[in-house]
Amino acid sequence: MKIIIPAREGRAVRVARGQSIRITTPMGAQAADFFAYNAQSPAEWLSANHSWVTTFNVKPRQGDVLISRFRRPMVKFTRDGANGVHDMMIAACDQFRYEFFGHKGPHASCSENLCVAMRREGHQVDVIPQPVNFFTNTTVEKDGSFTSPPNPVPPGAFVELEALMDLICVVSSCPFDLAIEGWTINAGQGPTELEAEVF
Repeated sequence: MKIIIPAREGRAVRVARGQSIRITTPMGAQAADFFAYNAQSPAEWLSANHSWVTTFNVKPRQGDVLISRFRRPMVKFTRDGANGVHDMMIAACDQFRYEFFGHKGPHASCSENLCVAMRREGHQVDVIPQPVNFFTNTTVEKDGSFTSPPNPVPPGAFVELEALMDLICVVSSCPFDLAIEGWTINAGQGPTELEAEVF
């Protein structure tokens, strides 16, 4: 089953335990905010922050097992077809971030995409978890400062994750498109679609 996630939008995908989800950026360079919930109990969600402690890294790497906020294994990162260009530190964009950067009026966001996608599955999201940001080029300097310049991810780059419990996964094609120095992310070419495939 292949699902197209239109540019700037998000989609929920159910992935049963033992199945895998492949997320692809067909045109390259498109950040993918990834969220996962226990399909049986959506109060349990994938926690990037908790995962740092067990993987000893702030970036997801092939072979890592990422855990929930209850510290239970949720997904295994089985294949990295994007050369490690990923992030687990940047919070999901929201209306307030765009206003902080000077944008006037409403703007699509990963936070809103998550809420809409989960409502379509019958669930209300009251907390926006820290996403795993695949295809996101974040660099941390020695002094602690960090930047997220345009992504050097080629067309067709992908990641594959194995579900370690029944999951509702949400993938958002990050709408960030502001030309902010050091935070251009998708702004070089603008947001593009993503693909998600369950197998």
